[in-house]
Amino acid sequence: MNFSKRCMVLLLALLFGIAQGCTNRNQKKEKQIAIIVSSLNNPWFVFLAQSAAEHAKRLGYQSKIFDSQNNTAIEADNFENAIASGYGAILLNPTDSEGSVANVVKAKNAGVPVFCMDREVNSTNDATSQILSDSYSGCVDMGKYFVQTIGTKGKYAELLGIVADNNTWARSKGFHSVVDYYPGLKMVAQQSADFDRNKGLEVMESILQAHPDIVAVFCGNDAMAMGAYQAVVSAGKTNQIKVFGFDGAGDAIDGISEGKISATAMQFPKVMAQTAVEYAVEYFSGKRDFPKKIQVGVELVTKENINNYSAYGKKSS
Repeated sequence: MNFSKRCMVLLLALLFGIAQGCTNRNQKKEKQIAIIVSSLNNPWFVFLAQSAAEHAKRLGYQSKIFDSQNNTAIEADNFENAIASGYGAILLNPTDSEGSVANVVKAKNAGVPVFCMDREVNSTNDATSQILSDSYSGCVDMGKYFVQTIGTKGKYAELLGIVADNNTWARSKGFHSVVDYYPGLKMVAQQSADFDRNKGLEVMESILQAHPDIVAVFCGNDAMAMGAYQAVVSAGKTNQIKVFGFDGAGDAIDGISEGKISATAMQFPKVMAQTAVEYAVEYFSGKRDFPKKIQVGVELVTKENINNYSAYGKKSS
């Protein structure tokens, strides 16, 4: 073989090796999962993300968690990184029900399935599937217990979550579908505290200054409920004001046990996370027909049944 032929053979071998290496890397990436969550500043979302990552690992898949910091623009960057890096599926806890749609569409156009967890996007066809808590029904039960606890007369306040999140309004509407039937119960304040504990404290302090005679506060998540409770303690009104939350976070479960929190609504983030991972794995195996939306039940947690629950779920039997 002359010199020029030998060079040609070596060049072809080199090119084949590079191509094969790229193919192997792409195949490997295609079976990795990006987990994009709204915020890692909230323990509930940390648990959701970690549950997904741990379940993916159990099933033999690598994953990476991305923090959107409650910012749709950062979420967009996370999508860009996940798509450009070749992740085969995205598990999404959206920052904004409307604003996150564009990111889901971007992934869909790139051939990357998106499975929403806990929060939904306002699109019926772009996410491959949405696995959500039944927040409305959970807060119907909460509304009934609220009335049983404080009676049918009195002033109360409500702390809303992020106003751009559908869960905020599903919870509020479920609660009011019961409580509004009692004209003696008067809501004197309804303000957003963005699902944040510190903001819950600040907003509740402001409400107590304007309405020191309220007898209860319903909070759209447990972080706000714990912040509100701090404000109640500082005001010296723990015997007057009852605090109600939503999520099933560890602080709220402990708070119910200690008589600080009246009730919470237990979501099951592990169920949602594991279902999303399993759907992604099924997608890798060729499945394309998924339910567009499924709702995971929510359970009321009170002092009467607190021994059945721990943080983020039921106690193991």
